[in-house]
Amino acid sequence: MTRDLVVIPVYNESRTLRQVIEATLGLTRARVLVVDDGSTDGSAEVVEALSSPRVECLRHPKNLGYGRALRDGFRVALERGDRFLVTLDADTQHEPAWIPRFLQRIRAAGVDVLSGSRYLEPLPAGSRGTIPPERLAINREITQRVNAVTGFGITDAFCGFKAYRVEALRGLHLTEDGYAFPLEFWAEAWRKGLEVLEEPVPPVYSHTFERRFPGPLDDPEVRRAYYLKVWERSIRRAGASGCCPPPPEPDRGEAACR
Repeated sequence: MTRDLVVIPVYNESRTLRQVIEATLGLTRARVLVVDDGSTDGSAEVVEALSSPRVECLRHPKNLGYGRALRDGFRVALERGDRFLVTLDADTQHEPAWIPRFLQRIRAAGVDVLSGSRYLEPLPAGSRGTIPPERLAINREITQRVNAVTGFGITDAFCGFKAYRVEALRGLHLTEDGYAFPLEFWAEAWRKGLEVLEEPVPPVYSHTFERRFPGPLDDPEVRRAYYLKVWERSIRRAGASGCCPPPPEPDRGEAACR
């Protein structure tokens, strides 16, 4: 069996989840892990209905956050000895058709992280819609801050479409549960000296599937302040020490989707 794993973090994505999973299964031999982050719309039942031996679901009893879903996906890949891991969202903003290319590129390039970018030119065909201006502005500012410290030279700090060499994730001190998880990841990748490469992906935005952030984070200024707080905290910790063990994991409180 392949040692590639595709992790799909999900929160109330029942409308599009089956489409994304079936496309992934048809395009790769990888296993698929859906991390259902406390959905209330029947997303877990979508996974159950597929009845595929290559698809499994890890279900949070309540909404614990995007970062927590990704952290759990990382943990499963490490525990099972997977070799490569791909993450993508379930809202159709990430095209499963790009998964084979991501797996091929990370193997060929020999890097630790292949990070998708909606801004790296030339952009591939398939772009749809317009990136909301406030999101573009925040992304550019935060990405510049990340590059100023890490020297990674990335163009998109927040794209969730990534491929990872799983063993490179071992020892990263990841604790952020929310949408600022990528910033903590970049700080830890810098601390550990991971090699990073970008791969352009088509930006896909539409009124139907545009993601809204929960609660006050839907306010761009509140979201920007939150990102900066997490980034500054993460980079201080990463710069201060690489020797200390991560804090103990809280009780996971998770279950399979059944």
